[in-house]
Parts: sequence; structure tokens; C-alpha cells
Amino acid sequence: MIRRLLTPSEPRHVNPWVIAWTVMLATFMEVLDTSVANVSLPHIAGSLSGGVDESTWVLTSYLVSNAIILPITGWLSIALGRKRFYMICVFLFTVSSFLCGSATSLGGLIFFRVLQGLGGGGLQPVSQAILVESFPREKQGMAMAFYGVGVIFAPIIGPTLGGWITDNYTWRWIFYINIPVGLASLMLTKLLIFDPPHIRDAKAGRGDAIGFALLAIGLGFLQIVLDKGQREEWPKEETVDIRRLRC
Repeated sequence: MIRRLLTPSEPRHVNPWVIAWTVMLATFMEVLDTSVANVSLPHIAGSLSGGVDESTWVLTSYLVSNAIILPITGWLSIALGRKRFYMICVFLFTVSSFLCGSATSLGGLIFFRVLQGLGGGGLQPVSQAILVESFPREKQGMAMAFYGVGVIFAPIIGPTLGGWITDNYTWRWIFYINIPVGLASLMLTKLLIFDPPHIRDAKAGRGDAIGFALLAIGLGFLQIVLDKGQREEWPKEETVDIRRLRC
């Protein structure tokens, strides 16, 4: 069933604004998940018998895996086919969202968040590539503006939406809400989005495994430093008394 879903179908003319809404669905949820769990961390820690400091890895692990997968999305799009790669990302993001909501331990939740970040990390660059090629040149700016509104709006409402869901239902539903959106995105992508000829005919070069490993390690540690540094009280700039500098 999964193989049949990921098999490319015949191209047909589709209104580009329908494509814009299609790629916006999964990308909106992916960006939303960067902030939707912020205010739910105390509830997650209490439910899974973890500390508040430990629960912050629910956020950090997602951001780190996002940063790791981003640099190789172009190569994977050519190697697997852009449409197939996009659908694999949506599928992984949707399944891992269900696993996050069903997690019974903090360690399991962090691991599933890593998988969710790996699936979601490839959605933004591929979505933008699809948008640019779906619109004529004179309307590409308008399409990217529409896309930008969704990407900016998602993290703004994330904490408010996450807090409302947690207070009225349970923190698990901040992940479960991704499932119907992900399934809808999969079906619409299957029906409406197609690879252009230059993607179908392209052949991926040999991958640089060592380079990717080093890049993944570097980006991963950089993301951890930026995310955890403030909490761990990284060195602060000392104030200098100007009077002591006088000769």
C-alpha cells in the first residue's frame, strides 16, 4: 500500500494555488511543532516522570534533527525523486507524530522527536522548490509571500495553541493533531504534485558520507549550544568601568 502511494502518477494541469495550499499543510504543522510543545513541558515532565530540565530535550532534539537533514535535501530529492522524497518526509513526520503522542517514557518521546525532526526537516526546502516551479515567474513573489505568512504565523500561535490543547485535553494531542493533516497532505500530494522533467531525468552524484557526517555533527552541536547555552548560563559579557580605562 505504501509503495503504491509513493509511486509517481501521470502529470496533469493543476491550479498553482491549489498546489500552494497543498505544500502549506504539512509545512505549517512542521513549523508549528518547533514551538507548540514549549508551554507543555511541565505537563510532559510530570506525566513521564522526568525533570523539567530533561524535558527541554523534547524541543532540542527536534531542532537538532531538523538542522542535520536540511543540507542533504537537494541530493535526496534527486536520488529518490522530489515528489517521492517529499511524501516520505510527510509520512515519517505523520507516523512519528503518532509515536510521540503515544510515548510512555521521556527517552522514547525524545527519540520519536528526532524521527519527527528528520521527517519535517526536508519539508521546507522541497516545498519552496515546488512552489517556485509551479508558478510563472511574475507570480513567484506572491507565492513565496503566501508561503512566508504561513511559516511565520505557525510558531507565533504555537505556544498559545499548545497551552490551550494541554489545558483542555492532554499534551498528547499537540502531536495527534498532526495525523489528519499529514494524511490529507499525503493524498493531495499524490494527486496534485508531479516532478518536472529536469528532476525526473536527473541522476544523483556519489554522496560524500564523511562530509555529511562531519556536517551533521557540526550543525548538531551548534544547535545544541544555541538552544541550551542560555539555560546553562554561558559566559556573560562583563561590564567595563570606563573610569578605569583613563590614563
